Amino acid sequence: MILSALLLQAGYNAALVSLGAALLGAAAGAAGAFLTLRRRALMSDAMAHATLPGIGLAFLAMVALGGDGRFLPGLMLGAGLTAAAGLWAVQRLSRQLAEDAATGAVLATFYGAGIVILTLIQGLGVGRPAGLETVLLGSTAGMLRADALVIGFGGAAVVAALWVLRRPLAMVAFDPIHARLMGINPRRMDAALMALVLAVVLVGLNVTGLILIVALLVTPAVTARLWATTVSGTATLSAALGAACGYGGAAISAGIPDLPTGPVIVLLAAGAFALTLMIRGHADG
Repeated sequence: MILSALLLQAGYNAALVSLGAALLGAAAGAAGAFLTLRRRALMSDAMAHATLPGIGLAFLAMVALGGDGRFLPGLMLGAGLTAAAGLWAVQRLSRQLAEDAATGAVLATFYGAGIVILTLIQGLGVGRPAGLETVLLGSTAGMLRADALVIGFGGAAVVAALWVLRRPLAMVAFDPIHARLMGINPRRMDAALMALVLAVVLVGLNVTGLILIVALLVTPAVTARLWATTVSGTATLSAALGAACGYGGAAISAGIPDLPTGPVIVLLAAGAFALTLMIRGHADG
């Protein structure tokens, strides 16, 4: 059954999810490469957790407008707005606190608010809240064709944007002062990178969930850095690893009933990282 899923022979929906997860993994890997080079990996964690209250508020807004609250683009819009608010809060607090302390404070506050809102939604009995909590760990079981297309095209767009911006992003990551002298605005590049990371977080909600998407952003990137010696090589290898983990995790999940897709994807990425450490440690020894 797993082999059939790997060969895209387990059904149309399974094939669509596998390809969408592969594109999401590629986008997460490529974005994560530049994110880790810029030493902003924890920022992605804050943004991911800050999406939770936006999902709950968007659900309530759509129910108030007469819908069932489960329209994916609407949920993504709400998640994006609160994630952007979380990023703004981190930047403001970083003027008075260390960045890691500011990030931790925002992460905990927004995540706590999101849990409270989701709990209230379950008690209100409005709309169609069943399964809404799956945004925490992801769920592809109920994914529609439109959802998979959003994930696939979103991931492809992020990869394309990173390819266009790869040189200025690399310059800012290694030497912001030199980049400024070359006419590149580091703040704008940082904002562009954060926007692309946010896009990955949003399109990954259905696959890995807001908690595990951070692992998909970081783990392939740190694995690739142990093998590659250039920025382009690191980003390319990280994208390839992310795509392989996304595709393989979705296929394994399709082949084994009730096995969650997001955790399997993350475990594959962690396994690749552990194997790399073993090989590199043996070689160095």
